[in-house]
Amino acid sequence: MIRAIKKRRGDLAAVIALFVVASIVGLYILDNQRMRFPLIEESPFTIKAEFKTAQAVTPGQGQTVRVSGIRVGDISKAELVDGRAVVTMDLDAEFDDLVREDASALLRPKTGLKDMFIELNPGTKSAPVAKEDFTIPIAATLPDVNPDEFLAALDGDTRDYLKLLLDGAGKGLDGRSDDLREVLRRFEPTHRDIAAVSTEVAKRRRELSRLVNSLQRLNTKLAESPEDLAELVSSSEKVFTALAAERASVQGTVRELPGALRETRDGLEKVEAMAKVLRPAADNLRPVAAALTRANERTRPFVLEAAPQLRRDIRPFVREARPLLRELRPVARDVVVSEPQLKRSFKVLNHLFNMLGYNPNGREGPSVPNRDEGYAFALAWLGHQSVNLFSSADANGPLRNITLAGTCNVLEATVASAPASEFVLGLTGVLTDPAICGDTGQAARRAKVKRELATSAKRAGRATRLAEEGR
Repeated sequence: MIRAIKKRRGDLAAVIALFVVASIVGLYILDNQRMRFPLIEESPFTIKAEFKTAQAVTPGQGQTVRVSGIRVGDISKAELVDGRAVVTMDLDAEFDDLVREDASALLRPKTGLKDMFIELNPGTKSAPVAKEDFTIPIAATLPDVNPDEFLAALDGDTRDYLKLLLDGAGKGLDGRSDDLREVLRRFEPTHRDIAAVSTEVAKRRRELSRLVNSLQRLNTKLAESPEDLAELVSSSEKVFTALAAERASVQGTVRELPGALRETRDGLEKVEAMAKVLRPAADNLRPVAAALTRANERTRPFVLEAAPQLRRDIRPFVREARPLLRELRPVARDVVVSEPQLKRSFKVLNHLFNMLGYNPNGREGPSVPNRDEGYAFALAWLGHQSVNLFSSADANGPLRNITLAGTCNVLEATVASAPASEFVLGLTGVLTDPAICGDTGQAARRAKVKRELATSAKRAGRATRLAEEGR
């Protein structure tokens, strides 16, 4: 077997290739014949429609269902139910929410050979969506009308006249198809306006019926009250008489109308001139508008970043600052009153600081010949030389060199009357030194008390730590 396959492998490959090609061609044909593949395609959405007659409807022959000329499904079945033709339509799954319960259907031929299709009107959006297997009633459907049915509704004379009319129209239009097309093209605006009027009339059908009903009721009431009608006519006669008496005024108004129209025309001409000037300006502003759009787009990240900070930081700060601002309002009012004096004072101070900071030739770097330093440099130099002249740098800071003399009792009395002088004059070392004032001085006693207090504090802290470690 294997040897035979190897020997005829070329023929086997040709058979397999032929089978694959035949399968592809078969699938293509079935797909173009609108055959549904159960494992690949979704199940169709099925609805039905009742017709008086389903003549020439042949399911399975590619007869379609269309909405506004677009195919939405196929005719899958036609059957007789209670003396009516019921046609089943399989809509594509994507159109399962297209049909409403007030939908309508028309049977129409696609060719002269009665290749039928169903023109489906889905209905209005205000109606509920039709469920699967919904049946459009016969009142909302119309079958195809054959020409013989139309002619059969006419009597013999009318049919003869119609034949003569069609024959004469055929002879008259022979070779003049371009003229007919031009006539129809010229009538296109009229047809479009008539269609718009008809559409609006159809929309206002309820209002028109209400208007007719109201007119009928009005006429009925007028017929029931002839005295009121006579009074109405009399009143109208008086009104028209009054209008006739105002004829001169109306004529005067009409005479003034040309002048008003001329003024209006002059104003419009001026407006036109202004519009001609504004148009270039508007054209020049177009790039600004485009740039403004780009600027807004670039500003958007900053705004998005700044908005949380405004909400989280600045708003709370403003709310907290309001009480302070309310308290500062009287002070600010007083400052406003005294503002002229403050302005003059700060102006004088500004002149003083400008004079002190004026340095025309001074600059950084090595020394420059003929260098003229300002007052600020001279003040700094004077302060530096004053420190060198009157002070010495030691542990107590820069102080003027002085000599203080006195007994221990005098020094202790001085410190007792001015405790700060102990630090300023540097007397702590003198009063606590046993070699100078001894251990019996007041400063020595204070130092001893301080040492004892420090020792007690250390012991108390050690006891507290031990207690905490014990817990």
